[in-house]
Amino acid sequence: MKFIETAKKEAAGETFVLLSFLSAFLQKSDIINGMTNPQIEEKKVLEKKIARGKASGKIILMGEHAVVYGQPAIAIPFSAVETVSEVKTEGEKLTVTCDFYDGLVHEMPEILESLKHAIRFSLYRINAPQDPAIHIDIRSTIPAERGMGSSAAVAVAIARSLFNFYGKVLTDKELWEIVQSSEKIAHGNPSGIDTVTTSGKSPLFFVKDQPIEQLTIHMDAYLVVADTGQTGQTFKAIQSVKELLHKRDDQPATSSDSRQAIQELGKLTRLAKEALLNNQVLELGEAMNRAQQLLASLTVSDQLLDELTQVARQAGALGAKLTGGGLGGCLIALAKDKESAKKVSAALVKNGAEKVWCQYLGDL
Repeated sequence: MKFIETAKKEAAGETFVLLSFLSAFLQKSDIINGMTNPQIEEKKVLEKKIARGKASGKIILMGEHAVVYGQPAIAIPFSAVETVSEVKTEGEKLTVTCDFYDGLVHEMPEILESLKHAIRFSLYRINAPQDPAIHIDIRSTIPAERGMGSSAAVAVAIARSLFNFYGKVLTDKELWEIVQSSEKIAHGNPSGIDTVTTSGKSPLFFVKDQPIEQLTIHMDAYLVVADTGQTGQTFKAIQSVKELLHKRDDQPATSSDSRQAIQELGKLTRLAKEALLNNQVLELGEAMNRAQQLLASLTVSDQLLDELTQVARQAGALGAKLTGGGLGGCLIALAKDKESAKKVSAALVKNGAEKVWCQYLGDL
């Protein structure tokens, strides 16, 4: 009996000690304050550091406008400009700072709906609260409305920074879904080229409704990109080309010439692809020059673009053309080496370019 009584006392003592331990644990934990497991995880995450995400700009090297009509185009990541998104624990609500807004995410204006969507959809895919106490700071050197992929780059950087902040792995599929859904809000029916190019490191060869081909290039040359300072007018340019192609009754010759121009632009893009793969710098330059002539005939160039492409050639560029939608925006020039790239850049700035960047194609 004494043995049993002793055992009961010892058991009671152990139970008391265990209950005391659990009580102390609960009092010190957030569970006692009514927080659920996901909230505890959230608190642990929010005690973390600063997290960042990056994305590069994008340049259409060859094929703009012709790509709309089934011809190929080539796009390259342009790392001379970039978007960086930084996420950190701050305040009590979800806030964001960018070039166009500073405040609560849920109060963002409609014009920034695509950016807001990128934030919300990323948080949803992470399975994080939709209004966490974090601040997102977005800084970009990619000029907007210049055909350089600025909206896609912002979405890519946001997704990467939020997934990094929460310690989650961002798959290519998830990134594609987040950015493409954001781009649909910004542009209606995006091709996906901006999404793939701004998030990757390889040049892309693409044809509408066909798989995108990544290129491994070997090009010992420099690409100079110049901003005219004027907003590109992609929609207007696309409509202009469309009208030219359908002038059959009153101006059939114009329609025929325009269709031939589209076909030739496709051939030039294929030649440019071979030049990139085989370090044929002169051939690439020639293809760029001819492409500019054809784009001008399609009325998507303008006086300043025409003048600056000529300035670039006179300064030593092997080739120069508009890039993107045209009617403003940017132009590109091919330089054989770094010194030539500097001369071309200086000449462009002297003659009216608002800003100039340079990238070594051998780094792609």
